[in-house]
Amino acid sequence: MANLIARSALSLAGRRSFSVSCVTSSKDKGKGTKMSDPTFHATGLEKYELLAAEAGNDDPFFLRAKKITKGSKEEPHVVDALDEFRMVGCVCNEHDTNIKWMWLFENKPKGCRCGYWFKLKRHAGPDRYEMAN
Repeated sequence: MANLIARSALSLAGRRSFSVSCVTSSKDKGKGTKMSDPTFHATGLEKYELLAAEAGNDDPFFLRAKKITKGSKEEPHVVDALDEFRMVGCVCNEHDTNIKWMWLFENKPKGCRCGYWFKLKRHAGPDRYEMAN
């Protein structure tokens, strides 16, 4: 029994412990090296987003929440979209934690139960064939 315990202890002591290490093959360890421009490597929608940010448009896909201005039936709140439809959420009261979701379609203003009205404004989206470059 003692022989078995001694053998297992020695075999465990002889094993290397598992460790993860990062090895660099460069001798200068990254000093003075830079990655090339990310727009050169990006493709598709990522490239469109980077080019829009360089042009000064920080929200090219209209994803940021907007504060409702008037929202009456005569002057509905304009919601920007890249398609002819979009799902919109209305927080009717600033203290609400509940969001009322509805679909908006182009040229069809829609009202929420709270009284705010929304209208979809379509913008030209990025051309799918030009994004491949």
